[in-house]
Amino acid sequence: MSDFHQTGVVTTLHRLGPPGVERLEAELAHHASENPVSLVLPCLHTEIHGAALPRIVDVLSKVPYLHEVVVSVSGTPSFAEYDAVRRFFAPVASATCVWGSGPTVGGLLGRMRDSGLEPGPDGKGRAVWIGIGYALARGESSALVFHDCDILTYDREFLARLCLPMVHPNLGYDYVKGYYGRVTDRLHGRVTRLLVTPLIRSLKRTLGDLPLLGFLDSFRYPLAGEFGMSAALARQVRIPNDWGLEIGLMAEVFRNTSPHRACQVELCDNYDHKHQELSRGDPTRGLNRMVIDIATSLYHNLAGVGVQFDAGFLNTLCSAYLRQAQDTIAAYADVALVNGLRFDQHDEEILVETFTSGLRAAGLAFVRDPLPPEQIPNWHRVIAAMPEFLKDLRYAVQADRRG
Repeated sequence: MSDFHQTGVVTTLHRLGPPGVERLEAELAHHASENPVSLVLPCLHTEIHGAALPRIVDVLSKVPYLHEVVVSVSGTPSFAEYDAVRRFFAPVASATCVWGSGPTVGGLLGRMRDSGLEPGPDGKGRAVWIGIGYALARGESSALVFHDCDILTYDREFLARLCLPMVHPNLGYDYVKGYYGRVTDRLHGRVTRLLVTPLIRSLKRTLGDLPLLGFLDSFRYPLAGEFGMSAALARQVRIPNDWGLEIGLMAEVFRNTSPHRACQVELCDNYDHKHQELSRGDPTRGLNRMVIDIATSLYHNLAGVGVQFDAGFLNTLCSAYLRQAQDTIAAYADVALVNGLRFDQHDEEILVETFTSGLRAAGLAFVRDPLPPEQIPNWHRVIAAMPEFLKDLRYAVQADRRG
């Protein structure tokens, strides 16, 4: 059984007692008629060949309360690959595949660029953004929920618990973030355990308890890819287009709604998905790239609330992080020992050393050029600049579906 303590500035919705899937789905089916919910899935063509997506499609084909499923397909320039994804999702009656890297939607993105708006490169961030755009173009859902397509432990309860805080009228949060444990014969969640949480707490020690840091530190699994937003909030937030997506999006949520309108919900006892390699010697790949993008996002968002960065501050931060992360390793070694789990302290130290180098590289790049990279504009701005864009996007998706 989970604990039920409330910590931080966002409400935590714990998973207590037996699953109760039938109760959750009955609540959702009852309230979804008044508060329709869309599920947006950023998806790569290659994921239809993975172990996770067949199970996800099987579950979604039996879910009664979703208004629509928007499969936002990226990294797929070939119509044959897009069509394979579309056929793969055919058992889900409410599913629509949006071909974000195809020529039809690509033509719309080119018009955006001509209007001075940059939709960013093809990837997960743009897939999330296009999925939001299509749901807004349909204009029928009051809430949108999101998750990845590589979840190996997916089931009906997982989805229901993610949706309920957005749909139930007595809850009605603007933003929900999932969390869970990640354990097999060892502890996983390396970037959350050894980078994000120690880094945020080091920043709090160095800068004081800034509201943004307190907000980020309230989330038990800040890098979780499962989240939900009201349609109104989805119009307002800017979507990052790199590995800093989750941290950057939470900073956007902090700017656009009250922390009391945000929550985190426990989705399952244990979670598994594909694991990234470290790529210690290559900062353009794997966890090494992820660390740099996350740190860069965090630095830019802190600068946006008035934090001044220079080389001296960066040295202090890296030292504070290293000490905090080393203490964290010792704590998790004890957790592993008590629970009889495998724990390679040398490997954990290598991770922290690599993460420290990534933090420093991101910081030095920030000091040289503090202007943030161009983000995908929010949908409110796109609609203001191009009032017909959402209607045109809907027509483009329909054209692709007809082949």
